[in-house]
Amino acid sequence: MIFITGDLHGDYDIQKLSSKCFTVQKELTRSDYVIICGDFGLLWDNSDEEKHWLKWLDEKPWTTLWIDGNHENYDMLKEYPTEDWNGGKVQKITENIIHLCRGSVFEIDGKRIFAFGGAESHDKKYRKLGYTFWKEELPSKDEIEIGRKNLEAVDWNVDIIVTHSLPERIQEDLYHDEIYRTTDLTLFFDEVDEKTDFMLWFSGHYHRSFKYDEKHMLIYNEIVRLTDKDIETVYHQKDE
Repeated sequence: MIFITGDLHGDYDIQKLSSKCFTVQKELTRSDYVIICGDFGLLWDNSDEEKHWLKWLDEKPWTTLWIDGNHENYDMLKEYPTEDWNGGKVQKITENIIHLCRGSVFEIDGKRIFAFGGAESHDKKYRKLGYTFWKEELPSKDEIEIGRKNLEAVDWNVDIIVTHSLPERIQEDLYHDEIYRTTDLTLFFDEVDEKTDFMLWFSGHYHRSFKYDEKHMLIYNEIVRLTDKDIETVYHQKDE
């Protein structure tokens, strides 16, 4: 089975993966997957507390997959080697915690999944470059081109898309550029949205959980299970 949830922000929102909240976990194995849609946050300062929560997550019965958001320490992340896994590129943080690299297309549990992390921090004026935010939070032109070529290789046909940002047209409709600005990434996602034949698209980042339309879902303090044609909610907490 594949489950999808929103941002962890390190230990701040990790409680949704506890056995009390995510009750079905006692039935899961390493062949089941939980995908986190950005702001993983457990590669941040290498503190003892952070190591404790990485170990806690690594010992859960499933395999954790995550895409990066804007709140990641990219200096730490780049220290992990890249390898091939299920058709795409990944970085194994531990044996059971795997970062899905930007622009890869994966074959996971019978689903073709396009993963592309990254987003722009809207609170940069309160942060310090290289300490609390990194320029790598937004992708390079090369990373966007890798994503485009990987989608072309599968004829722009996938089952699931997981990102941190939304396509620009949806972000603009919801926020009118008042909080979240237009970026090359959100514009690229407009192209992906227009060209790709897909079933469902999940985005973290916005601290909201709701379906924008039949195919696009913002996800935060919710865990959903993928079914053949839709989703089943297995945990929901009221958003901030």
